[in-house]
Amino acid sequence: MSCAFIVVVLSWVTATARGGSLTLWPSDLCDVRQHSDSSISVDAGRTVHVTAGTRYAWPGATVFFKAGEMDLADYGPLRVTVSNAAERALTINLSVKNRHQKDRSPGGSVLLAPGAVGVIKTNLRLSPWMLDQPLELVGMRGYPVAIEGGSFNVRKTAELHVFLNSPDKPARFAILKIETDKAPLTLLKTDTFLPFVDRFGQFRHDDWPGKIHDEAELQQAKAQEAAWLAANAAGPATDRNAWGGWTGGPQLKATGHFRTEKVDGTWWLVDPDGRLFFSHGVDCVRHGAETGIPHRENYFMWLPEKGSPFEEFYGTAYWAPHGFYKDKGHFRTFNFVGANLLRKYGESWFDQHVDLAHRRIRAWGLNTVANWSDSRVYLQRRTPYTVCLNTSGPRIEGSEGWWGKFPDPFAREFIDGIQQRARDQQKPGTVSDPWCIGYFVDNELSWGGDDRALALSALRSPATQPAKIAFRDWLVGRYPTVAALNAAWGTGFDTWDAFLASTNKPSEKRCDADLEAFHTQIAEQYFRVIRDAVKAVAPDKLYLGCRIAWGAPSVYRASAKYCDVVSVNIYRRQADKDLPEGCEDKPMINGEFHFGALDRGLFHTGLVSTRDQAERAACYVAFVESCLRHPRYVGTHWFQWRDQALTGRFDGENYQIGFLTVTDQPYPELVEAARKVGATMYATRFNANH
Repeated sequence: MSCAFIVVVLSWVTATARGGSLTLWPSDLCDVRQHSDSSISVDAGRTVHVTAGTRYAWPGATVFFKAGEMDLADYGPLRVTVSNAAERALTINLSVKNRHQKDRSPGGSVLLAPGAVGVIKTNLRLSPWMLDQPLELVGMRGYPVAIEGGSFNVRKTAELHVFLNSPDKPARFAILKIETDKAPLTLLKTDTFLPFVDRFGQFRHDDWPGKIHDEAELQQAKAQEAAWLAANAAGPATDRNAWGGWTGGPQLKATGHFRTEKVDGTWWLVDPDGRLFFSHGVDCVRHGAETGIPHRENYFMWLPEKGSPFEEFYGTAYWAPHGFYKDKGHFRTFNFVGANLLRKYGESWFDQHVDLAHRRIRAWGLNTVANWSDSRVYLQRRTPYTVCLNTSGPRIEGSEGWWGKFPDPFAREFIDGIQQRARDQQKPGTVSDPWCIGYFVDNELSWGGDDRALALSALRSPATQPAKIAFRDWLVGRYPTVAALNAAWGTGFDTWDAFLASTNKPSEKRCDADLEAFHTQIAEQYFRVIRDAVKAVAPDKLYLGCRIAWGAPSVYRASAKYCDVVSVNIYRRQADKDLPEGCEDKPMINGEFHFGALDRGLFHTGLVSTRDQAERAACYVAFVESCLRHPRYVGTHWFQWRDQALTGRFDGENYQIGFLTVTDQPYPELVEAARKVGATMYATRFNANH
């Protein structure tokens, strides 16, 4: 069921300004219209009531300036007061736009219980720091800009979009008020901005709590944390066994390995000793935060000379999927995290880093070393862990996606490749290691936008594409002759070879059923081949899927059919994904989530922004608790262990998303949030579903 697509434009009273505040809604500056699959109405009290449907993404309302755009350069903090009129919790989102804008812009969100009123808070300035003149800066998703530069020009603010993110059920919410405050603007001088990275890899033009200014502060921080860890070594709860399982819960069958079980209607992981286990983990537990150097040497106050003890932290990158370095071939990198670990811990820095990882995880209320972590960390066998495998072989040439084309699961290279990668895990012993929970394979694949996408991708591919040949063979089993296919599809192929040679798109309405069926065939082939490869060498380990970020229902059905646990990546304020109708009853695990802020010297918040570290911590608790209360989720993993480099990783991501800074300082607010939820997570989950 979805709402009708209608257009309503309404305007209201004069804009008001009190002190340093400006009211944008209700005011005569703005009108409002519906957006995407929604309908709106405005009552006598000037509240905008929105009914959001499900047919299209981002249903909501757009408040826009009647003049086309408005100069809001004197303003910063922006508040949008909203209410949830639905019978379930909603995450209500905000995006502020210029005309014709396609890139990053100010935005935020708020998670509201049914009937609750809340405020979406953001800042019209994408960065706390702005330049007095334009300056070209490359290789970073976020960076300081001139006031009229960058992806969002605050002088030409055009509209504010308040919306839901692809709701699976119709929902109602309301916009009560929009206001912004004047804020002093401090401009950095462009002619003295470079270099902007200090010798510790930090932004040199500002200060904040926890910033390191010299080696003495590093040693002081080291001593303070050592004392804290000694006092909190056991973690925030006492009812845990060595695996992190719940000794206060029921005793189940012990198999010596992690497994899944549904207990009284709620899915759980079960640890090797038979105790209930919820995987509360973190991705990328390693010491790396490499950043590209070429064409940007003048960004850095310091880079080590040849022969320096810090020379070991230079490296070479061979691939960048996006951004400035995408077409640069291989390029030199430097890792400021490694350099700071050497400064902090001396020659034994790596061993101390590994030991600290396990001690921190336990003390912080976590229990899992999750995806993309250093094997030298997890093979210490002190903390449960997951392993990341990747497929190889040719891609379906007619496909496309953010991380590249979709792998061809019918290719011999794909099948042989994943079998070999699974066998490779025999050497380190993960296949029989009781500390190993299981295997993720691949990440955020490009499944396409609907239940036909992969089949259409195969049709667009050349005649030699294994998936296309498999499609031909599958069609031969359904249609005795090519003439029969032509009659069904409305095509004019002379032979089956002509079908292979063609890359034209047929009339989808006539071949929809076949496209949907073969899309499912591709998805099932993908998961089946991997499942068989993993179980052939590790029958006691869990196949954790491919970390679905987007995909049609058929993808989830195929994953549930072959995976032990269906994995998803959710960048929202709550874990609101569930398996669609028609899926086998399987548990789910969230492979990635994060929140970031701009109050600690980085230029980008990551995918879900917050205003400061306090809100970041509160969002962490709310998200993990939403997983705990969901009967299907058996774990959630934060992305990632450390902040990304100020100057960006290879694809430009430079997000404030770590438990740790580039100088190895824990964020105390996030640590306390993890401890808070970790202390009570088993009781929360058990009681929520009983």
